Amino acid sequence: MCGIVGYIGAKECSDILLSGLKNLEYRGYDSAGIAIGTDGGDVQMCRVKGKLNKLYEAYHSDPFDGTIGLGHTRWATHGRPSKTNAHPHRAGRVILAHNGIIENYGEIKSRLVDKGRSFDSQTDTEVLAHLIDQELANGASDLHSATRQALEQVEGSYALVIMTADNPDRLVVARNASPMVIGTSDGDIFAASDIPAVLEYTRDFQFLEDGDTAVLTRDGAEIYDADGEPVERETKHINWDPISAEKQGYKHFMLKEIHEQPARIIDTLRGRVDPEEGDVDLREVDIDPEWLADVDKIVMIACGTSFHACQVAKYAIEQVARVPVEIDLAHEFRYRDPIIDDNTLCVPVSQSGETADTLAAMGEARERGARVLSIVNVIESTMARESDGVLYTHAGPEIGVASTKAFTTQLAAVNMLAVWLGRRRGVLEQDTACEYLKALRQTPNLMEKILNRTDIYEQIARRYSDAESVLYMGRGNQFPIAREGALKLKEISYIHAEGLAAGEMKHGHIALIDEEMPVVVIAPRGGVYDKVFSNLEEAKARQGELIAIATEGDEQIAELADMVVEVPEASDFIQPMLSVVAAQLLAYHVADFKGTDIDQPRNLAKSVTVE
Repeated sequence: MCGIVGYIGAKECSDILLSGLKNLEYRGYDSAGIAIGTDGGDVQMCRVKGKLNKLYEAYHSDPFDGTIGLGHTRWATHGRPSKTNAHPHRAGRVILAHNGIIENYGEIKSRLVDKGRSFDSQTDTEVLAHLIDQELANGASDLHSATRQALEQVEGSYALVIMTADNPDRLVVARNASPMVIGTSDGDIFAASDIPAVLEYTRDFQFLEDGDTAVLTRDGAEIYDADGEPVERETKHINWDPISAEKQGYKHFMLKEIHEQPARIIDTLRGRVDPEEGDVDLREVDIDPEWLADVDKIVMIACGTSFHACQVAKYAIEQVARVPVEIDLAHEFRYRDPIIDDNTLCVPVSQSGETADTLAAMGEARERGARVLSIVNVIESTMARESDGVLYTHAGPEIGVASTKAFTTQLAAVNMLAVWLGRRRGVLEQDTACEYLKALRQTPNLMEKILNRTDIYEQIARRYSDAESVLYMGRGNQFPIAREGALKLKEISYIHAEGLAAGEMKHGHIALIDEEMPVVVIAPRGGVYDKVFSNLEEAKARQGELIAIATEGDEQIAELADMVVEVPEASDFIQPMLSVVAAQLLAYHVADFKGTDIDQPRNLAKSVTVE
């Protein structure tokens, strides 16, 4: 996601800002910029669309420098990637960089327009810059006061670094639901969205808490809590090397990304779901809503983990929106004669947006008359550019080759799409939609409960890491989770695993089960619980070693299974998003116990860009 770096001190800061942004490249971005308070008493900016090498070139073609400044790499949310939409933004005398999303920016923008303010960009961030500048114009005593007064009007998440052009001798920073740290070293003061940005300059950091603001001057940092009262935040000395810093203390990127899932689900839902009204706002998709509501058929295409997301989507969309859904492996779709017409919606799903097979399949669908609505993580990827409409997930960059947070944000996206279609097709009552969306909003908190339990996975790893093969079973929308769990185990532990619909066990697979065969049964309470329990009993009767992913407190399963991984009770609508977290952690701990290369498994690439 976006990255921020700020500096005030005695040094010329252009190199500090540019190197800080370079250190945050792993987060992903589509534009970048810096602003520096120059010796001439003004603030100069340099912004570009694209990668940092373009920012380096633009800056060095017309350099400027000073001892206070801020920089930003942007992952677009409001407004397409462009120089105009790049940060930092300036409004009047206020210059700022922002991570996060201002949910009520439209309402604030309307008020500011009524006051005579005009806007250059399509971003929510420029609205915030104008709002702070307006508070200064209204008589706020200083930049810190103006910032606090402005933020009282804001709904959403933010990490901010702010300066003014007429008094560039201080930075104001603020945090709410987006990380922000302050680093100090021999009179140099740094602000950053992540430790790696400035780790080469300092190892001493203070971590702001939600609602905190701070004023940074050459004399130090003054921090204030959400009530505006001065507060001390503990200074911590960081001994990480740069790679460990990027991992934020986690042993592997994959484990870090598993633990990021609640926050990334929040990012994906933010500003889009309204549980009180029972509706979803997908204006960003940019396809005629009336046409979308009248589609005869949806064809979903993907590969690997994204294909499993499509399998879950079929259950959700058909149940909630009552429209037929076909799912195809992208590399198979082109080589049959699919029935597609101009009333078909094609939904390709991809993390990278560069998967060659999926791109080719969506091209085939378009040639046959379908409109394309892609679900993708990377903004301005080829898939996004070549689609009629895009529903972006907000997973952020995923470093581990085995996909985790990209998958769960895809599930969040398809659940939103299901509710949106159901409401517009007139087949989903408002009260029912409210329940679906309330459940979706609860998902991050429920995920956190799973992530806080580790002992059971370590026990499973010690007991079963020598297995040669593992069966995963599930029914209904847990069948794709069984397949995804098996894929994760294969990818990172190199243990053969197979995921199957539990009802298929009797049709051949049961021959494999004996006392040497671990069987992972995904059996949370729900509509098909009794059927899955019956399959579990059948596997136990063949002396299989049973590992159950089950609802917490399920004593019936606890009596039968050899090991039980508990997940919170939840509606069927969101349960796959919880079960898969347990499956991810199971695979991770087995692989970690075996000592395999978890982040870069043998023979695998993050994005398959050739057929």
